Amino acid sequence: MTRNQAVVAHEKNTITHRGHELLNVLQRLGGSARNAQISQVMGVSEETVRRLVKALDKAGRVERVHGGTYLRGNDEAPVFSGSLGQNPKEKSRIANAVADMVSDDMTLFLNVGSTTTYVAEQLRLRRNLMVVTNSISVTQALANHNDNRVFLAGGEVEPSERGTFGSETEAYVRQFTYDLAIFGANAISSEFGFMVMNPAEAGLTRVASGQADKVVFAAGSTKFGARAPVVVCPPETVTHLVTDAPPDEKLAAVLAKWGVEVRIANEKVEQP
Repeated sequence: MTRNQAVVAHEKNTITHRGHELLNVLQRLGGSARNAQISQVMGVSEETVRRLVKALDKAGRVERVHGGTYLRGNDEAPVFSGSLGQNPKEKSRIANAVADMVSDDMTLFLNVGSTTTYVAEQLRLRRNLMVVTNSISVTQALANHNDNRVFLAGGEVEPSERGTFGSETEAYVRQFTYDLAIFGANAISSEFGFMVMNPAEAGLTRVASGQADKVVFAAGSTKFGARAPVVVCPPETVTHLVTDAPPDEKLAAVLAKWGVEVRIANEKVEQP
């Protein structure tokens, strides 16, 4: 046995099952995450995450920074980039509620986004899904797991979004029909409906929503009344909004007029 093989064998013997699970979560989330986010994905307390991270740091597998962790040997990965590490408890609750709408053997579309990444983690409990996505994170979460089939749409990769966009992506997504198409949003208003920052994301949303029986937006209540530059699709095409708190009276009335069913996510019970 070479020295390197001996080191690998020693690591396997010293890193616990939970430790390997944490490493897998970090890999699926792009190499870095806040500890609060890791705890929500794993379903354990933050104290448990800190204890696991401390052991993995000692083993040389991760690097600890204030409030978070990143994989060693992944120095190019931005730490806590974008909104993935923001509001992890709310996003986990929403993701759990969306997953309750999904049954084994369904065909789904999931787009790029922080909340949809949480949804993908929750969907690891399902089996035999056919998932079409433009998200690298969704692909990493679900491919080769529980007999799920994952199709990553081709196109230009935007590193900051960890996903693909463009005409090739839209053409690929248009080949399928979906039981559910699941999206995130940067803003939701009573005037314009569901909005995002990226025009390419809006274009892909319109394509996928036109192929779906149910169109589900998963978005936190912090998006209510916010503004973003691009309307993603006619609000009447949206069937469900899954969120963490009820919208105000004005927005609730407009959503009802558009035929959007609002589902409020319950608190998720963490494991000790």
